[in-house]
Amino acid sequence: MKTVFVLFDSLNRLALGAYGGTAIATPNFDRFAKRSVTFDKHYVGSLPCMPARRDMHTGRLNFMHRNWGPLEPFDESFATILSENSVYTHLISDHLHYFENGGWGYANAFDSWDFVRGQEYDPVKAMVRPPLERLKEIYDERHYPLDRLNDSGPITKRNSEKMSWRRSRSAINRDFMKEETDFPTAKCFASAFDFLDVNGQTDDWFLQLECFDPHEPFIAPERFKKAYETGYNGKILDWPMYEKCTNSAEEIAEIRGNYAALVAMCDEYFGKLLDYFDEHDLWKDTALVLSTDHGFLLSEHDWWAKNRMPYYEEISHIPMMVWHPDHADQSGTRRSGLTQTMDLMPTFLEMHGCSVPESVTGASILPLMADDIPLHDSVVFGMFAGPVGVTDGRFSYYLYPDDLTGEKLNIYTLMPAHMVDLFDIEELKTSELAPPFEFTKGVPVLKIRLDPKNTQVGQDGQALSDCETSLFDLENDPSQDSPIKDPSAVARLSQEITRHFQRNDAPLELYEHFALEEMNVSTIPAGG
Repeated sequence: MKTVFVLFDSLNRLALGAYGGTAIATPNFDRFAKRSVTFDKHYVGSLPCMPARRDMHTGRLNFMHRNWGPLEPFDESFATILSENSVYTHLISDHLHYFENGGWGYANAFDSWDFVRGQEYDPVKAMVRPPLERLKEIYDERHYPLDRLNDSGPITKRNSEKMSWRRSRSAINRDFMKEETDFPTAKCFASAFDFLDVNGQTDDWFLQLECFDPHEPFIAPERFKKAYETGYNGKILDWPMYEKCTNSAEEIAEIRGNYAALVAMCDEYFGKLLDYFDEHDLWKDTALVLSTDHGFLLSEHDWWAKNRMPYYEEISHIPMMVWHPDHADQSGTRRSGLTQTMDLMPTFLEMHGCSVPESVTGASILPLMADDIPLHDSVVFGMFAGPVGVTDGRFSYYLYPDDLTGEKLNIYTLMPAHMVDLFDIEELKTSELAPPFEFTKGVPVLKIRLDPKNTQVGQDGQALSDCETSLFDLENDPSQDSPIKDPSAVARLSQEITRHFQRNDAPLELYEHFALEEMNVSTIPAGG
């Protein structure tokens, strides 16, 4: 068996024609939908980027115990399990977060990997004194706050504001992307074709081709940008802050146009992969899986991005299409049952004949390839210290805690690293040894008091105070324009959250945090 898993970042479901999108031409994603099985109710698990990848590796939700961080010593990665069962695993990615303190272990779980440099703020080009005055003339200060940097001397991570440093690095990177072949997505696909040229006719391998695009900043070659020109004449706007939308209609159109151009680029390069499958007849013996980690709000619901607002459908409801040569007769069909990010891990293992560990709480989707049968009654998703979302496919419910500070929450880990930095000394001083969880294989873990400034939810100095618990009827209001009040639905979905907490052995303080402690969790059955 051979598998190619194509993972894009922040690929909105409704950006694809196959899911009803009309604003962007996606002929190749749509072409794949005609061959594959398309999953219509596929949802995220843990958010954002690296927590989602931990779900993918381990087949279980992790946002209940820890924020962004590395693979843990007790985690069971599908890549490692495949390798131990004589399936060669290879990762190709330009996802810079794998190579920060908070991303260690994921790439290393593969037998080999190829890291493509230069995406987002990856400091691929060393420049001691960047041309700040020239850059300020090009980039809008709302997306590139370069005024906060001092151009009188070297600009380092430590003597500059973190946000400004990162965005200055991205602007520098763009100065060195002269040709389309210089763009990281083009390089990722070139590396994939090299892997396939060498290994395509052999058996027993798994290739994860992972592109950071269309994640922000929304930078695409000019030929893609031309197709979505808006007439905007201002400075570059392509990297929204994670905040409420206060932009003009003209600015919103420009930001969306930049995103559309990047999706169009992803579509064209994915089409090159489909062409390769055609030319080399890989369809007969190679599975091809397409998905993303989460979506992104492009001013819908008056928000940008994904972190602290309710995890609306634009964020949590994501695309997934699967081709499996054993189910060629199902080409072009669709599935209506609920599936989730953590289901990928047991699916990959089952595809290659490997046993699924007991720690896995996801479920293989392979049975759904043959028939449209239910897999889950509900799915729950969230971000550590943020709201928790749940859907049964009919209703979506986003629950915020009464205590918005998160000060009573604890992080449980043996790998104390945040997104970029290691835990600071003051955080580590709060640590104590906590008893094992069900999934830690008898290993106790560090229990460290959460410092709210170190959550993805509160990045950019923002908090949850302008958000509120909400319930939506997806059948009658698929755009989620009007929250409803339905006490019976709230009670039922709250119990579903509690059931998922129990199934994932959530720490006790989490029940109290969401006012779920009054439920008798010991009587709630686990499963689905």
